[in-house]
Amino acid sequence: MAKQEKLLEIKDLKKHFKLDRNSTLKAVDGITFDIYKGETFGLVGESGCGKSTAGRTIMRLYEATAGEVDFNGENVHTKKTKRELKKFNRDMQMIFQDPYASLNPRMTVKDIIAEGIDIHGLAKSKQERLDRVNELLKTVGLSEEHGNRYPHEFSGGQRQRIGIARALAVDPEFIVADEPISALDVSIQAQVVNLLQRLQKEHGLTYLFIAHDLSMVKHISDRVGVMYLGNMAEIATSDDLYAEPLHPYTQALLSAIPISDPEVERSRERIIVEGDVPSPVNPPSGCRFRTRCPFATDICAEVVPEFQEYEKDHWVACHLYNDKYNDAFEGKKALVTK
Repeated sequence: MAKQEKLLEIKDLKKHFKLDRNSTLKAVDGITFDIYKGETFGLVGESGCGKSTAGRTIMRLYEATAGEVDFNGENVHTKKTKRELKKFNRDMQMIFQDPYASLNPRMTVKDIIAEGIDIHGLAKSKQERLDRVNELLKTVGLSEEHGNRYPHEFSGGQRQRIGIARALAVDPEFIVADEPISALDVSIQAQVVNLLQRLQKEHGLTYLFIAHDLSMVKHISDRVGVMYLGNMAEIATSDDLYAEPLHPYTQALLSAIPISDPEVERSRERIIVEGDVPSPVNPPSGCRFRTRCPFATDICAEVVPEFQEYEKDHWVACHLYNDKYNDAFEGKKALVTK
């Protein structure tokens, strides 16, 4: 896709959690990427890689340990007045992973959706408030009568639609969708993703779509970032990443995606990543992935790989693609890039 105006710039973002006097969990440990207006940026990785923490830190649900998140040129983690925070909270909204836990069970759907409208004073009368709620219910494929019910009366897919309507109620520019389909049946997942895509076209929305379902991420995303143990391993357009993944970790993830054609499935190479994910409390030195990487050498333990643009709009953090270390990987680079 052609580069557009930047909406968000995430610069060396870190979020660490102090566990005790001697232990710190480095959930997000220095990630850098941009999100452009009108695009969907997919963020993927194994459970525990820090992608959801990254999304919540970008939203300022967590205060950043270090780094910057610039939204429309303004750092969202600098101290703000209540008025500035209110404006920021309207422009950036979130759709949560669990559509039941994120909805107040004691409130009707009508009041859940209208909560943001009330906080930001977007309706001048009760009738205008009701009209706006009914419009949002219709937008996400629900009916007016659903507004008088409670969350427990709905299916998982319907509850997620309510969460989407709540996020849309304040006319945001940017939405963080944190694994919005992982708790849903497969038959419902496509409906929710198609709804998100339609709403993006109609309202000019920008998404950060966090997920571990790589096939769905390919379907919805313009660009994709791959996280591993708090670091960014690779970023590329969706087409480039799936056609020619560079990082050994990305290659392993993509090789695990099931293919419907049994002939292709039997003939393709499956890359198995050995071992367990190291603890983010005590991550490996150098490259975080080196303890599980089949191509790792001594240099991987000694030097943190530079996150560099290897090809146009294709970024990777791996010594295999740094000419400085060609000798260390003699005979291995061809295996990776085949």
